[in-house]
Amino acid sequence: MTPHLVSTIIIGVDTHKDKHVAVALDGQETTLGCRAIKADTGGYLDLEQWALNLGKIKAFGVEGTGSYGAGLSRLLLARGHRVIEISRPNRLIRARHGKNDHLDAEGAARSVLNGQAAAVPNPYDGTVEMIRQLKIVRDTAVKSRSQAMVTLKSLIINAPAALREKLGTCRGKMALIRLIAAFWISQEWTLLSSTKTAMRPLSRRWLALHDEITTLDRDLDHLVQGKAAGLRAAHGIATMTIADMLILIGDDPARIRSEAALARLCGACPIPASSGRTSRFRLSRGGNRQANAALYCVAIVRMRTHPPTLAYVAKRTADGKTRGKIIRCLKRYIVREIFNALCRTKKVG
Repeated sequence: MTPHLVSTIIIGVDTHKDKHVAVALDGQETTLGCRAIKADTGGYLDLEQWALNLGKIKAFGVEGTGSYGAGLSRLLLARGHRVIEISRPNRLIRARHGKNDHLDAEGAARSVLNGQAAAVPNPYDGTVEMIRQLKIVRDTAVKSRSQAMVTLKSLIINAPAALREKLGTCRGKMALIRLIAAFWISQEWTLLSSTKTAMRPLSRRWLALHDEITTLDRDLDHLVQGKAAGLRAAHGIATMTIADMLILIGDDPARIRSEAALARLCGACPIPASSGRTSRFRLSRGGNRQANAALYCVAIVRMRTHPPTLAYVAKRTADGKTRGKIIRCLKRYIVREIFNALCRTKKVG
């Protein structure tokens, strides 16, 4: 039997690794149907055709547009559909009504219909996606390199006295690492040979990771230069800071409608915290923590070496502001600078 064709419909999609579940609602929140599809291109096209058979599609509400729903979001956006990003369902609602794939998909559709969800997803298909992928690999390599160095230093501290004294004569970290990487190890098992056996692969691992990070830094610098050349000239803003901000903003800067919205995404904006007779604000504890840390680093650098910032800090200190409050104010100014460089110019162009 052919379903009754309605004017406009909302499709909510609960995404998983192997399958997605979709529910269709009309404008009166009536459930028109439910469908499970495979999480592949064939399944995505099948979902689109099923929805078109029900009526005119107003929007798709998709959970996990940055993970399991990324492929579906890309295809729907490429085919001209409106896609809304759905955040995790409210825990209180889940506790009251239970949880399954059908309920989650229906909740996604209702969030779009009542206006609670309105965020446009990141397309994840441009230069910023390339930057995000390379930076993920770089961050893990930096962490592994640090762990290798910490372990190597602990072995040096507990090494036999003769070896420890020999290594203590090396000047510079690279000279020490290369010396250890070139160790000759005796075939006879002694405390000295076992120490060298433990230290040599650590040093070689550190060198390999160092070369990998150097290559990734060069690639990231090239991509960032092409995406935000103007911001590179700003005092205290380095390649990794711009990379973090580009990852936050995404390939479609029009998603960020104001500098206040960007500040909120960075966790650098005040939110109301009033109750009763108390009227006050507190700093948002949400937002992207890597972007917030990047803003902090820029603020600290400028507080040390940037004459206009030093003058501002002196003025605000004279007004009675604490160091923490001054840093929060500086973060907000830095957000404005980044928004003007990465978002506003893109909209005009």
